[in-house]
This record gives sequence, structure tokens and C-alpha cells, in this order.
Amino acid sequence: MTFIPSEAFKSISYPSPTVKRADRAVRCAPFQLHFFQTIRDNSVYLSAIASNSGVESSYTRSPVSELAAENSLLWLIKVGVLRREVDGQGITDSFRLTPLGRQLVEKWEREGQKVPDASTCDRISDAFSRSLGLFL
Repeated sequence: MTFIPSEAFKSISYPSPTVKRADRAVRCAPFQLHFFQTIRDNSVYLSAIASNSGVESSYTRSPVSELAAENSLLWLIKVGVLRREVDGQGITDSFRLTPLGRQLVEKWEREGQKVPDASTCDRISDAFSRSLGLFL
């Protein structure tokens, strides 16, 4: 068996528009960095994210309904930040980070332990993209 040092493995290189779109989508989502750090290593169920349990776990900034949380999570799946967890029975209601999501979390950890706030322009652009299903 051949040992390959970890530095020999390179991260996936994403096109700049893909990274910018994912970054904007995460900044516009109601989730805190702790949520993304948690799902980097462990899956988190929707019920732990929605309502007061999301705030108590430091996953969200304020209580979010289950429907709003799921809509935000589904958008983050579409832009490539998250994936749904799969078990032997099929798709579950838990979520994990993709390699793109990991890169964003690592960037924010280096920059100050917080997901940056979205600007008004970012929020308008993200809402427009979500409503039309566009990847701008």
C-alpha cells in the first residue's frame, strides 16, 4: 500500500461565479457559522434546526419555521453548499456540507469565526435568483 501525504490532495477548484453565488447564498441564509461547522462532521436533522431549537443550538440567528428552514436548506443544496444525508432506506431529513461548503467554512474560520452579513444588494440578488431558479 502506498502512503500519499495529505498535502498531495488538492481541494476541488470551483469557478469564481460558483463560489460567489454559494458565498452569497450562505450569507443570505438564516444560519450561523456554528451550524456549518457542525454539519461538516455530523449530520443535523431539520427538527434540530427549526423553531427555538435552532437558536438554542446556535444554528440560527432567530427562530425559523420548519418550512423556511427547509427552503433555505434546499437552496443551499441547489447552489452546491449542502447535500442531503442518505441512509440505507433512502434520503433523510438531515444535511451535510459539500466540498464547496467546506471551503467556505474554512475561509470564514480563518477570517474571524462568523458568516459575514449579507448586504441589501446581496439579499435582492439572492431572492431574485431563488424565485426564478437562476444561478446568477
